[in-house]
Amino acid sequence: MALMITDECINCDVCEPECPNDAISQGEEIYQIDPARCTECVGHHDEPQCRKLCPVDCIPLHPDHVESRETLFSKYLRLTKTDEPAGIDTLETTAGHVCGN
Repeated sequence: MALMITDECINCDVCEPECPNDAISQGEEIYQIDPARCTECVGHHDEPQCRKLCPVDCIPLHPDHVESRETLFSKYLRLTKTDEPAGIDTLETTAGHVCGN
């Protein structure tokens, strides 16, 4: 799934520079996440950096953009135009999950 920022956002500016896909931008009133660019940091980090750093916990999964980890990883490859993920040697698909080895 892509992530989203709720109206609980306090515009603290912590999340935007941490997004490796440039998916976060300032909206009219609060920050917003572009679901076409959000990979939940798959391919970059073990967990979404925006969620990790958000001081008000206002970044839930976006219910309208359900994506598997495989889909998120494919999006990462497309966005970075690479065949190899940063910091991950190989990926295997096991029961529908993408796992780093």
